[in-house]
Amino acid sequence: MSARAERTPVLSAEAVTVRIGGRVLLDAVDLDVHAGEVLALVGPNGAGKSTLLGVVAGDTVPESGRTVLDGTDLRRWRLGDLARRRALLTQANAVAFPFTVREVVAMGRAPWAGRPEDDDDEVVIDETMAATDTTHMRLRTFPTLSGGEKARVSLSRALAQRTGVLLLDEPTAAVDLRHQEIVLELARSVADEGGAVVVVLHDLELAAAWSDRMVMLSGGRVRAEGAPAEVLTPELVEEVYQQPVLIHRHPVTGDLLVTPDRRGFHRPAVSDHRADAGVSEPVLVKEVS
Repeated sequence: MSARAERTPVLSAEAVTVRIGGRVLLDAVDLDVHAGEVLALVGPNGAGKSTLLGVVAGDTVPESGRTVLDGTDLRRWRLGDLARRRALLTQANAVAFPFTVREVVAMGRAPWAGRPEDDDDEVVIDETMAATDTTHMRLRTFPTLSGGEKARVSLSRALAQRTGVLLLDEPTAAVDLRHQEIVLELARSVADEGGAVVVVLHDLELAAAWSDRMVMLSGGRVRAEGAPAEVLTPELVEEVYQQPVLIHRHPVTGDLLVTPDRRGFHRPAVSDHRADAGVSEPVLVKEVS
């Protein structure tokens, strides 16, 4: 038995099934999340990723099965205690009123109101805004932000809760290249400090680069689970995503790269442009099996 198998998970979904309008969104799905790890949920649109995240967060009630947090059924948790134990970042980064960025981040401290921890509110707010590169926006109103800026501010709010379990639904979807790295580095830091992180990602390369373990969903079921290199095989990705891919290692960093296999598809000629720009032809690295 592996060391991971012997460990008690912080958060578990046990045979959860979700059905809406006669459609099965999750079909008897099991999921274990351990302290100290970043777990990436991947899969095509409609695979059940966000639904599963909602179930383990306690926002979506399954038709059958249950979620267990710290050994206790999630249905037995009080809302206040739950808000101090896990933080959730959803895809919808909406705020009804024109609060400033700092006021939105401060909302993450609400679960600690009236407790000794609220003495740290100002420090925590400042630290999380600095970490997400949102300090310079502190006086702007939330509705004036771009989609990516709203995502980073919403992440700041979730981080400000200072919980041991962090659940993120597509936190990089609207975020630029630099801030994608910042967002996932923050998730990695939470895990390195002993927290448990579950993140839904569409970008398979980002998921491979930053996660310890990956769960691939397809049609509401777990299709594969394991280390990124074990899950991301050309055969499995093509089967699940219905798209041929090439999977190889970056020659410098060793990161897993996932690119569509466009061989055989007609595309505009690029040879002349490459020559003019001094760009050399790419070298295909050995595929990972």
